[in-house]
Amino acid sequence: MKKPTYFLAIDNGTQSIRAMIFDQAGTLIAKSKVDIEPYFSKQPGWAEQEAGYFWSSLCEACQNLWPMLDFPREDIAGVSITTQRATAVAMGADNQPLRPAITYMDQRQVDTKPALGAFESALFKAVKAKDFVDLVHQQAEASWMAQEEPELWKQVDKFLLLSGYQTYKLTGAYTDAIASQVGYVPFDFKALDWAAAKDWKWRAVPITPEMLPELKAAGEILGHISSEASEQTGIPAGLPLISSGSDKACEVLGTGCLDAETGSLSYGTMATLNITSDKYLEPIAYHPAYPGVIPGSFNVEVMVERGYWMVNWFKQQFGLREQTIADETGVAPETLFDELLKAVPAGSMGLTLQPYWGTGTNSAGPEAKGAIVGFSDVHTRAHMYRAMIEGITYALREGKELLEKRSGKKLRRLVVSGGGSQSDQIMQITADVFGMPVERPHTYEASALGAAIATAVGTGAHPDFETAVALMTHVVDRFEPVPANQQIYNDLYLGVYKKMYQNLKPSYKAIKAIIGL
Repeated sequence: MKKPTYFLAIDNGTQSIRAMIFDQAGTLIAKSKVDIEPYFSKQPGWAEQEAGYFWSSLCEACQNLWPMLDFPREDIAGVSITTQRATAVAMGADNQPLRPAITYMDQRQVDTKPALGAFESALFKAVKAKDFVDLVHQQAEASWMAQEEPELWKQVDKFLLLSGYQTYKLTGAYTDAIASQVGYVPFDFKALDWAAAKDWKWRAVPITPEMLPELKAAGEILGHISSEASEQTGIPAGLPLISSGSDKACEVLGTGCLDAETGSLSYGTMATLNITSDKYLEPIAYHPAYPGVIPGSFNVEVMVERGYWMVNWFKQQFGLREQTIADETGVAPETLFDELLKAVPAGSMGLTLQPYWGTGTNSAGPEAKGAIVGFSDVHTRAHMYRAMIEGITYALREGKELLEKRSGKKLRRLVVSGGGSQSDQIMQITADVFGMPVERPHTYEASALGAAIATAVGTGAHPDFETAVALMTHVVDRFEPVPANQQIYNDLYLGVYKKMYQNLKPSYKAIKAIIGL
């Protein structure tokens, strides 16, 4: 009988780090989870976290995993890591972080413009790309460090995304996955490589080529687990670390979404809708398609930046009752919120929420704020919660329509993953708002599964990505829209939600002018 092959996938998310073991059929064999604090904030709008905290939490997650296994660690063929995107780590020549990592939720920016030549600047203005180029410069973490911490910036030897930092800690090599390059770094999203020498991105950010890691395609070896990392994590020394991609890229792969007619809905801290394309396609002009895990592919994405982070926000602000019950019974408080959803009819009796708790998304600009309209004396805490879930789903439906317009193809299939997909109520709301069936895969840990798929291909356990996806991804539940609910949602979406941003935009701009955020 052939000996089973196992793969270790590490998922460094926003609210937890999870170490998981999958087999060749995509079955989740064991899982260890360590909750983490997403960030700390020294000033309004800042979101930082110590890079070493991410590493020590990763070590803890791995060490907690080993007692769960009934087979030797030597049966693990390879490991891959997938991480949150756009979290930047500045490293010194001593291979230590120079300052806390700046996470993707950070909102600081500089007021300067990039140092473009006169012809280049005129060209960007002519094609209406100048605002985007300015935005890249202004929001880049490197720009802020160089201007606000100039003495520290002089010491920067390597500038990494979190994926590159964790890869270095695991292997001692400065390498990273192509499909993890989502952030304000000089990456050419069309060519799927670092930008060419004359590309404007080198003038938009103060990063030099020597600061960046070597990039590897998914399935290639990033390095091997070092003796030091093995001692801290318990991962066998010498095990190959296989390139995969960012958490969202791996999630798209882990849900089996390989074409432009299959939508991958992610109900995680950041809620996203992705399609996979073999051609570069910008969902919004000058906003790039991101690299897919499968070499040469692109993930075309729309997002709700704070997404299902809002569930945690609701729990902290309004969920004392559920938290108390959860503490007494040992169940997760989020599971008790389903009772709130059941208590309220579709449409939340007109209460409508715009979920821009972070920044704008899809067709909204950076000045966008969150909003709730339609309050009356009939509305309760439960109505607020359901309106929040509905609002996130409205925003993603808006994104679906945008993707269909840009790709010229209708979505025929929706697969939902992430923590929110565990709720039958949320899955039904999704089917009703989108007006189409939605499917739930066999595991909501789709990011880790995507990393495991890359590992299976990279170690030769499966011959290619298509085969690995066919064998390792499975749909277990399907939710059909309820016609009456679908009609209510369609009317509210078209008659209320779609008009909210433009109607409130002047107020959002006024808020920004008055308080600066």
